[in-house]
Amino acid sequence: MDVERREDKRRTESGIEVKPFYGPDDLEGFDYSEKLGDPGEYPFTRGPYPSMYRGRPWTMRQYAGFGTAKETNARFKYLTENGQTGLSVAFDLPTQMGRDSDHELALGEVGKVGVAIDSLLDMRDLFDGIPLEDVSTSMTINATASILLLLYSLVAEEQGAPAQSVTGTTQNDILKEYLARGTYIYPPKPSMRVTTDTFAYCAKELPRWNTISISGYHIREAGSTAVQELAFTLSNAIAYVEAAVEAGLAVEQFAPRLSFFFNAHNDLFQEVAKYRAARRMWARIMHERFGATDEKSQKLRFHTQTAGSSLTAQQAENNVVRTTVQALSAVLGGTQSLHTNAFDEALALPTERSARIALRTQQILASEGGVTETADPLAGSYYVESLTDAVEEEAWDYIRRIDALGGSVKAIEERFMQREIEESAYRYQREVEREERIIVGVNRYAGAAGDEDPDMELHAVDESIRDRQTERLAELRETRDSGAVARALADLRSAAEGSKNLLYPMKVALAELATLGEVSDTLREVFGEYRPS
Repeated sequence: MDVERREDKRRTESGIEVKPFYGPDDLEGFDYSEKLGDPGEYPFTRGPYPSMYRGRPWTMRQYAGFGTAKETNARFKYLTENGQTGLSVAFDLPTQMGRDSDHELALGEVGKVGVAIDSLLDMRDLFDGIPLEDVSTSMTINATASILLLLYSLVAEEQGAPAQSVTGTTQNDILKEYLARGTYIYPPKPSMRVTTDTFAYCAKELPRWNTISISGYHIREAGSTAVQELAFTLSNAIAYVEAAVEAGLAVEQFAPRLSFFFNAHNDLFQEVAKYRAARRMWARIMHERFGATDEKSQKLRFHTQTAGSSLTAQQAENNVVRTTVQALSAVLGGTQSLHTNAFDEALALPTERSARIALRTQQILASEGGVTETADPLAGSYYVESLTDAVEEEAWDYIRRIDALGGSVKAIEERFMQREIEESAYRYQREVEREERIIVGVNRYAGAAGDEDPDMELHAVDESIRDRQTERLAELRETRDSGAVARALADLRSAAEGSKNLLYPMKVALAELATLGEVSDTLREVFGEYRPS
């Protein structure tokens, strides 16, 4: 066996060595209360709640959004009729970048990768016939997160929903935009102000809203390893907590509404270890570093999405199996909500058929897989516990290096994390090209020459969407009270130049039918736009 161990070394994509087997010696000195604790107890390794999925399954929150608000509203209703238990909104690039659909830079992008939202009128259409008092909504939006949150709350008010019953999450994680994704608008300092203003606003006005979903998902999609995804996400989270404290907020005031968003990739056991290590690390960060004593401030709650970057255009139906394995890792790791990608997403936006299959994948796991019967079913596994410890140890090493640089914002400005991700992505691609990592249907089992995937129905976005949105914007600007809009935007500019919470004047402007682009441009005039060096 010693010969085999020497000659056949295997490693996860994070570089953690995997031995041929694990036994009691690998957990020598293992302390149950220190490392695990019971489910729902500090350090929450085994899950944030005592009963976990025996109480109720995770929220099945399928990500959807394309074209106009009315078209996406129809998809939402289709998914809820098929058993989806939470809404998740994808916004198009102009909306993410604070541009109205009629802006010249929006050409070719309106409604393409998400729904186009220009004003309160669009948000009304998006949730027409959907009672916001009863549904939980996640919105994948960052630089303009505060605007979309306020539009959502305005629609909820119009429906008569009490503020304390409005639940959901805005992603609102601007640091990972500088790090991995790129849909930022303002420089880091004012962007962090908008984020912490949102924390303060929701603590007072929307007490059940998750103000941020600190996202490792896009860090992983950019090419990071699992360890880097965990470490960089927690480092960003530390920066948000520090910024909120510096802004005068008490930790216990905002920390219970922080949430996280992780990727579910192909290495099932490494992913499970990552989620378990994340909970343990966050509990200790909040307790030991920030002095949080409320359990709600110490608990890491997270949403998971299966790995878009793992989907292949070749033999696309294989993606159903990839997604199932990834979803299983998220469930075994104790996620609070889950999105499963559709098998055709490497080719186009999901069709109704592929979206239904993705949802059914979750439902089969929850209803037929037996995975909801007990909390943290892999606890005590020699392999899983050893891997959880290894992932945690390497993630702490990264966090210490980032702290030494002056924290996450400074590390991003110096491109430390970006370089680490770039090197990992390059290394992984070389391993695929050398067939050291197998991608079925791509570098192995590709089939005979001339074999083709079966014809598939693909979703197509109507190219006339921009024209329709432009016409609607023109009508809006002609019929609204222009004087009231101008006064509201002037008040917002004054708040941006000072230190008042931005969301209150922002809400007034949006209620007067100021557009997303006009609100964003007002802040651009004061804060400027970020340009990476």
